Amino acid sequence: MVRVTMNDTSQVARLREALIAADYTVDGCLDALGPQAYAALSRGETVPALRALRADAASPRAVLIRLFLLQTSAPEAHVRRALPLAEALAGGLLEQDGEDVRPLVDIRPYGEADTDWWVVSDLGAGIGGVNGPVRADHVLGIGGASTTLAGITVRERVGRALDLGTGCGVQALHASRHADSVLATDVNKRALDLTRLTMALSGVGNVGLAEGSLFEPVEGERFDLIVSNPPFVITPVGERFTYRDAGLPGDEVCRLLVAQAPRFLNDGGYCQLLANWQHLRGQDWQDRLAAWLAPTGCDAWVVQRDVQDPAQYAELWLRDSGDHRGAAYAERYDAWLSAFERDGVEGIGFGWITLRASGADTPNVHIEDWPHAIEQPLGSEVHAWFGRQDRLAGTDDDGLLDVPFRLADHVIQEQTGAPGAEDPEAVVLRQRRGMCRADRVDTVGAALAGASDGRLPAGVIVDAIAELLEEDPARLRDAVPGELRGLVADGFLLFPEVGEALPAESDTTD
Repeated sequence: MVRVTMNDTSQVARLREALIAADYTVDGCLDALGPQAYAALSRGETVPALRALRADAASPRAVLIRLFLLQTSAPEAHVRRALPLAEALAGGLLEQDGEDVRPLVDIRPYGEADTDWWVVSDLGAGIGGVNGPVRADHVLGIGGASTTLAGITVRERVGRALDLGTGCGVQALHASRHADSVLATDVNKRALDLTRLTMALSGVGNVGLAEGSLFEPVEGERFDLIVSNPPFVITPVGERFTYRDAGLPGDEVCRLLVAQAPRFLNDGGYCQLLANWQHLRGQDWQDRLAAWLAPTGCDAWVVQRDVQDPAQYAELWLRDSGDHRGAAYAERYDAWLSAFERDGVEGIGFGWITLRASGADTPNVHIEDWPHAIEQPLGSEVHAWFGRQDRLAGTDDDGLLDVPFRLADHVIQEQTGAPGAEDPEAVVLRQRRGMCRADRVDTVGAALAGASDGRLPAGVIVDAIAELLEEDPARLRDAVPGELRGLVADGFLLFPEVGEALPAESDTTD
């Protein structure tokens, strides 16, 4: 694996200019390939893209796509017209192969709505998985885990952000847009080299780099936001790849991150990380994670998105590293399963952990299993979730009935029951955005949600429902707050915005 040495500012600037001039951007690649071929790339299939480029194979954009997106060679003469070839060769980005030139790294267009970035990683990161032998210092590119973390990250404006275990720098890129300064750390020096080039090509100037393991490089410092896509893979067969294996037993690296993060957070700061955790024989996984969280003193929201059995898990990561093509596949697979059996591992959960340094006497901790569909990005929902828990914790039942709640946008009601029946057997409120939750409600809950438009206090609506149902209003007021808290906690009913004027007395009589 050749070291990338293109660090000269003027050289990087010329390469950046070439990428821009060729329109080698997310939108530009979509225009060149078309939606069908572009979608095939996400499945690791390059044939449709190669076909789409045939008509204009010599254009700079087509050449750059062939080299860095499809990871194939291109004629030297074509490459020379697309970018500063001599500098790219000397800098370790390309190598000569007879009359052709082939890539040594992946340079991938990436970005947000109004921003174009280029992420530099090692080959094989996005096309068909890792190809060929993988070195210990392999730097993985943009993948499902990195985009998941980017999507759930709270994007409030902050002073300092930390991207712990930056890899190719994806999280640092996103953080650079809403943090005054970002520090990206990694134990892998090659990762820092590629992240440095990623930032330079992307025109990002507020990201610093530091080498070291976990929180070692930032001892004594504090941040408003910490994000980490750590080497969380539970690898009983020993440390092999820096990008995924921490060299610690079981899920210890994730436990350590949770335990240590509060020391590095400013008041009100967030730590958000992806994690794996073991489901051990005779132990409830939620109790295990609750034991991780209790000493932190932080508010926490943990979401388990998937659970794999030991065989599925071993197969996934053996394929990730290309071991399924090697002679030692069966031996490594067997060793992995033996270690899981020895340690009593019955399953491995994957999800995300969000901590918030609130300083509350009684932290709010919620651990849930949610394998259902969600809609990214979720960062604003994560931020809103903590805000809702704060307001619920500070509002007693009587106060809750005084609040004029508003039904969240994109909530629909579903009813099920026998055809022709007078009353439904079940009523479900379903969100079509964010977490896409579905909460079953009774008649009162459905009526309360339907009437909540931000004008009438919940108690007034409950009294009206009691009159319609010929129920005792006092009894119904006593019964409703429990269901009401659930609907608010899950985001179906929303508090008024902070600072928003409550309805005037005359407004409640409409």
